[in-house]
Amino acid sequence: MLMAMRFSSSVASRLVSTASKSASSTAWSLIASRGEVSAAVSSVSDPAQLRSASDDIKELLEKNHCHPILVRLGWHDAGTYDKNIEGWPKRGGANGSLRFDIELKHAANAGLVNALKLLLPVKDKYSRVSYADLFQLASATAIEEAGGPRIPMKYGRVDVSAPDQCPEEGRLPAAGPPSPAGHLRDVFYRMGFTDKEIVALSGAHTLGRARPDRSGWGKPETKYTKDGPGSPGGQSWTVQWLKFDNSYFKDIKERLDDNLLVLPTDAALFEDPHFKIFAEKYARDQGAFFKDYAEAHAKLSNLGAKFDPPEGITLEA
Repeated sequence: MLMAMRFSSSVASRLVSTASKSASSTAWSLIASRGEVSAAVSSVSDPAQLRSASDDIKELLEKNHCHPILVRLGWHDAGTYDKNIEGWPKRGGANGSLRFDIELKHAANAGLVNALKLLLPVKDKYSRVSYADLFQLASATAIEEAGGPRIPMKYGRVDVSAPDQCPEEGRLPAAGPPSPAGHLRDVFYRMGFTDKEIVALSGAHTLGRARPDRSGWGKPETKYTKDGPGSPGGQSWTVQWLKFDNSYFKDIKERLDDNLLVLPTDAALFEDPHFKIFAEKYARDQGAFFKDYAEAHAKLSNLGAKFDPPEGITLEA
């Protein structure tokens, strides 16, 4: 998740080499080379293949319990967007650039090579689905399959074609900046989000865990994560960390369980008076959270994207 990448750049820089070593050099080379080859032949998505890919992603989620990392993959591909830059792809955003080795190795993307490895068989099977669409399709499907709201998605994103089109490192949020609320606004205002949307998107932390070997945050394991599902370990924000609901806001507000993670940027949602209005609302009203989250997620997934056709492709029956 985009919010799950919020960690100190200095800590992340020390840890990214460890995370990189956990994925073999063969995996890095395989992913990068496949991205370069596929980009030349497939940048526009086919609706029928998108629908079939969605079904395969649902099976992948059921088998591997990989909802959080697929959400994070889509968010990180889109979250490099800068509204102050006009040209595509320099403005960043949802353009499939995260498949390239140079961007995968950005500190904030530690561990995302594992998400790429999960999705490569789907990409191989559906060559007429762009990487940019595949990442966003996987992210939205993971939210929905975890019990979250239906995301009003559109597809047809065009892929970048080469590593030199990747954004520079440093556009993604940190978890422990000196001024957490100010930092969140700096990063998300740059993407064109409002305070309400920042808080709504933060609620995606109801899914997943932070792992100290990847981000420098969280405990190695807790009573909620020591047995998985999936690979054990890490520290979650919520007890049922594969269920999408409004528990994140309730737990951050109450802080009654030291097994649950609270980052400085999480705490800021109830400490900043403007963020707190929305955080309190979402803790009370899951329906309101789902509505606002779905709209904000769809907005994020479209950031910086170039669509072909320009109006995009919808998959609704």
